[in-house]
Amino acid sequence: MIYLDSAASYPLLPEVKIAMSTAFESLYANSASSHVLGAQVAEKVNKVRELLAGQIGAYPSEIVFTSGATESNNIALKSLLLGSCISPDKKHIITTTIEHKCMLSICDYLKSIGYEITLLKPNSDGIIDAQSVLEAIRPDTALVTVMHVNNELGTINPIGDIGRICVERGVIFHSDAAQSFNKLDIDVDDLNVDVMSFSAHKIGGPKGIGALYVRDLRHKHLMPVIHGAGQEEGLRGGTVAAPLILGFGTAIELFPAHYDSFKSIRAKEHLISTLEACDIPYVVNGSVNALPHCVSLTLLNTDVALLIRDNERYFCLAQGSACSSQEIEASHVLTALGLTRELAENTLRISFPLDIDKSEIDKLVRVIIKATRL
Repeated sequence: MIYLDSAASYPLLPEVKIAMSTAFESLYANSASSHVLGAQVAEKVNKVRELLAGQIGAYPSEIVFTSGATESNNIALKSLLLGSCISPDKKHIITTTIEHKCMLSICDYLKSIGYEITLLKPNSDGIIDAQSVLEAIRPDTALVTVMHVNNELGTINPIGDIGRICVERGVIFHSDAAQSFNKLDIDVDDLNVDVMSFSAHKIGGPKGIGALYVRDLRHKHLMPVIHGAGQEEGLRGGTVAAPLILGFGTAIELFPAHYDSFKSIRAKEHLISTLEACDIPYVVNGSVNALPHCVSLTLLNTDVALLIRDNERYFCLAQGSACSSQEIEASHVLTALGLTRELAENTLRISFPLDIDKSEIDKLVRVIIKATRL
């Protein structure tokens, strides 16, 4: 089976599996316990907190562990907006039409309780222009949220420029970095980010663990999303998932080197050049300014549904994003770019694993040729 859906989830790194196995066997105590073993677990967890903070130029006290980016996004918006650190008169939120579906769902909920949502459209390259954010900000704007890298296109938004605009106008800026963390350099000060979301399984870590960065967290009065015994600065009650956090830490340490090695293969360039050599009509959706492991490819004369059905035992492929691949409607990201339903249905999101080789890409091209009207 050739796996081509790493944007949905990377395979677990072997080193992460070992780290988690060790943690389950020997670090099983509750990190909140006062005995020696509990203290050892807490120390290990805090080292991962320090590691993550160091990767993004933050303080460990500004990092909260969560179950993943979806929960992080929920905390980022709900805890800030429903707490007491933003004026209740500010009821306007700015986001985009190409955010992950969880963010659009969060905004739908906030709209139901009285917030007004402005949805910005991307340009033809799938990028959110900073100028469009500037023009949308109003006196009652409470928060702007724009993802760092799009999960279907791999395109990179200018969040540093957007963050600068937000700082100048006193608006909180959140960015979902699930797809960019450990693939792009991130410094929360350079990018002017106030709040940022992360997920472990996008970098070869385990599912079920993520994190949230909140600038000056201890000086903010935020509404807990999960009320409990005060864990994670009171934002997220419940016993800390230490083995998952330690797996996350191992992924943070090791994924960048694996990703750098993957980049040397130039997998996306090989796929495109091979399609061209075989005269396969295609369009790449989004900008050339995109991450190297992900490409949204519309195959103009290819029966993509047939291709997937006939090769489901040999290739793991996605039409649109994984969170919406089982739904009938076209991808909201592709329709935001102006693609018709027919074109959207003829689009593959191909995202390469770390160990892909060119012979596997050639096999994909051969099955594309079989499903194409030449």
